[in-house]
Amino acid sequence: MEHLLKLLDLSKDEIIDILNLADQLKYENKNDIEHKLLKGKTLGMIFQKSSTRTRVSFETGMYQLGGQALFLSNRDLQIGRGEPVQDTARVLSRYLDGIMIRTFEQQEVEDLAKFGSIPVINGLTDFCHPCQVLADLMTIREHKNRLDGVKLCYIGDGNNMANSLIVGGLKVGMNVSIACPDDYRPHKSVLEFAKDYPDKFTLTSNILEAAADADVLYTDVWTSMGEEAETQKRKKDFAGYQINDEVMSYAKSDAMVQHCLPAHREEEITEKVFELHADEIFDEAENRLHAQKAVMVKVMGERV
Repeated sequence: MEHLLKLLDLSKDEIIDILNLADQLKYENKNDIEHKLLKGKTLGMIFQKSSTRTRVSFETGMYQLGGQALFLSNRDLQIGRGEPVQDTARVLSRYLDGIMIRTFEQQEVEDLAKFGSIPVINGLTDFCHPCQVLADLMTIREHKNRLDGVKLCYIGDGNNMANSLIVGGLKVGMNVSIACPDDYRPHKSVLEFAKDYPDKFTLTSNILEAAADADVLYTDVWTSMGEEAETQKRKKDFAGYQINDEVMSYAKSDAMVQHCLPAHREEEITEKVFELHADEIFDEAENRLHAQKAVMVKVMGERV
């Protein structure tokens, strides 16, 4: 595995290998066992979109692995002033051992990998969020003891989260149902991928149909970064696309809830449901650290 650009690039075995290593690193971390697997290495972190969890988890993860991380905002780099991405990639490849980028266009991530000579990790684009979904899969497996056959229901915008949950979930054997308004469907390339799993994938605008017998209910904010001008329109379009008591009653009695955060309580999820499932949601947030450490070791370290 050279890079983590999108989950579409990974096999089931590669995803499971990352999750297994993440479990190992989490166990060692909890038991104060040092794992300096990236000693002396440097990760450059390019942020064209701000973040709490992405920055803190990658920076902390590199420290725990024995390396260091450099925060590089759009204001700090010439790429923010028009330098071609291919030039930035070639320069940073001379200084760093890896790049994590959180940006808008998926093509920018792909180009960094194409023109650079070091590993590139996608920290989020408008198309996908692979690091988050690896943490999600890790958390679901922790709570359900398996992934194969588990039903995941996502309710809300067919955005980067929906795209990655569909790909990641189907690749590891989950049943995935997506409930979203017709005008906010997942990316066409993801829906094309899902055609290979006709018995395991459902796309509908009916929230309760999607939630029926779900083991995991998942949601995200109605308005993502860069879409703030659409906030009022989206509030109208997504009215009712909420995880609440009624939706929970259609899922299995022991269903867990996941949210990639930040959460807008009483919009995509009620305060009551969020707090009842807060332990699961914050396990998920913590697992960003462990899953991303596993990714960094896989692409930047010796083969594990």
